[in-house]
Amino acid sequence: MVYLTRKAEFAASHYYHNPAFTAEENQRIFGKCNNPNGHGHNYVLEVTVKGEVDPRSGFVVDLKQLKAILQREVLDAMDHRFLNKEVPEFLHRIPTTENLAIAIWERLATKLSTARLHRVRVYETPDLFVDFYGEE
Repeated sequence: MVYLTRKAEFAASHYYHNPAFTAEENQRIFGKCNNPNGHGHNYVLEVTVKGEVDPRSGFVVDLKQLKAILQREVLDAMDHRFLNKEVPEFLHRIPTTENLAIAIWERLATKLSTARLHRVRVYETPDLFVDFYGEE
């Protein structure tokens, strides 16, 4: 089994708000991240796939194909977007880094033909990241 990781970067804004909470609860739990005008992050995304090396091509996955899938499914949809308002997964889900990793997994998991998705890692800051492995 070989693991291959592709890295990408994107910028997006968001805010944290749970409509089931009172205004005071939202402020207490989410603090400055509850600002409805949002704030932005420069995210770093690492997508790791796994599989056997194809003896004919020498690839686990065609890197051009993986790059195109990441571009279409993640970067085109999320880069320079206000996640809460422009990305369907976050119209009713709080766009935390954890939920962002899950949403990216859900977007990618069925799009790969030769390799299988192993891990989605999202860095919100250089010292904060979330790993999501999905169901294996």
